[in-house]
Amino acid sequence: MNEIFPAEWEVSSPEILAGTVTSRITKVRLRSGAPAIVKALTPIGMKDELPGVHYLDWHKGCGAIRVLAIKANLLLLEYAGKRTLLDHLNEFGDEAATAISVEVLSKLLNTPHHDRSFATDLIPIRRQFARLFIKAERDRNDRTESLFVEAARIADDLMNNPVDVQPLHGDVHHENILFGDRGWLIIDPKGLLGDPMYDAANMFYNPLDRQDLRASEARIAAMARTFSHAFDRDIRTILSYSMAHAALSASWHMEDENLEEAARSLEVARAVQNVLASLV
Repeated sequence: MNEIFPAEWEVSSPEILAGTVTSRITKVRLRSGAPAIVKALTPIGMKDELPGVHYLDWHKGCGAIRVLAIKANLLLLEYAGKRTLLDHLNEFGDEAATAISVEVLSKLLNTPHHDRSFATDLIPIRRQFARLFIKAERDRNDRTESLFVEAARIADDLMNNPVDVQPLHGDVHHENILFGDRGWLIIDPKGLLGDPMYDAANMFYNPLDRQDLRASEARIAAMARTFSHAFDRDIRTILSYSMAHAALSASWHMEDENLEEAARSLEVARAVQNVLASLV
């Protein structure tokens, strides 16, 4: 134990939960007996995941898990629970899950910050969209008026006119929202910087294995109205971020030559595009 975790943390009962190229996740017990998570970052994780840590630190437990301690490449994190929002959706339906996502996102949006500065390593949202802009430029050069070209134009316009720029989670989905002792909390942020409606837009694209929901124009329209009312933002902005995010995902999949997933992502983008067109 002392060789793996800092002695001053006084953690026990380690149980490895997962391992990736960026980290190893271990569930432990604090001195009080409460569960916690130790996240051991790999060299890749030290590069890729620290912006997310700074995102959590900025929120200080408001809607997100708390960072309890940091030492070298080890993070001691609050345990969020094991019931996911996807579990809740499967049991109570999509509308109930959407209502909870509004609750969590509202807490994140309303984190008291008192003009605290943002971490310098948060990733500007424009950089997040780099592959979409590259794909759109290739299509323009080929004189192809693709959905990527339209989505890139929309994304560029959104990023030129941001509102309430703040730290963003960057990967909001049903399996990153968990229920525990403090209610519903979000985990595993990427740590971006931009308009918070990008985080809301991620929900349209999820759950990943529910194409019947993701590509449903009725669901897209209903979710957009819910978010627009909850966050007091223009419904077009929310839908535009949603379309741009789906096209961004498609550009990532095309780069990986995963054409099946790219097609699924484009189906979502077209469905959102149709809902946007219906507002004219």
